[in-house]
Amino acid sequence: MTEKMSKVSAEGLLKAGLGELGIEITTPQTEAFSLYLSEIKRWNRVYSLTALKTDEDIVIRHFIDSCLYLKFLPPGKLRIADVGSGAGLPGIPIKIIRPELNISLIEPSRKKATFLRHALRALGLEGMEVIEKPVEAAGTARTADFDVALTRALFTVKRFIAKASPIVKEGGLLLMSKGPKVVGELEGINVPYELKTAKLPMTDMTRYFVIIKPTASS
Repeated sequence: MTEKMSKVSAEGLLKAGLGELGIEITTPQTEAFSLYLSEIKRWNRVYSLTALKTDEDIVIRHFIDSCLYLKFLPPGKLRIADVGSGAGLPGIPIKIIRPELNISLIEPSRKKATFLRHALRALGLEGMEVIEKPVEAAGTARTADFDVALTRALFTVKRFIAKASPIVKEGGLLLMSKGPKVVGELEGINVPYELKTAKLPMTDMTRYFVIIKPTASS
């Protein structure tokens, strides 16, 4: 398969998957995702950003999977923290689709933070920044007090509540995507939460989204 054919295939997958979510993307957004895919693959050779290697896997299990969060984000101009962002997931795909959002990518790894800064420059994404700190230290950054803190299966529910609650302002939300075993993690959770499901397009996978409303004592 030539590089050009691969690119067309990746764009087709992206449009089809997002179409299943009711999301229509513009040509500039499609081009942004294509460039992002290229940069992930190029940097992955040295920086080990992701274990996924093929265009199909990256598009479906990273880009489209990240866009599932859009089903559960409130409307409006929100300030969002992507905790443990890694290669910019889910923060960068969310930003491409909803450019009005202000998103901080919290990533303590220097190598991954270096990639994130490069990706933001390459994609020309404004209203984004990289915080090269653990989430516990992000509360001292100038962008603390977020409307939403989200993460992709990086923590248990209890750990995410403990670590991310301090950076979310009163009335804000914590949002995380998990697998089916999350039901066991929710036992003993003493803060208000909702558990919702979303099917990942073009797969037989179901994601479990936990929407948490932290309290002052969380």
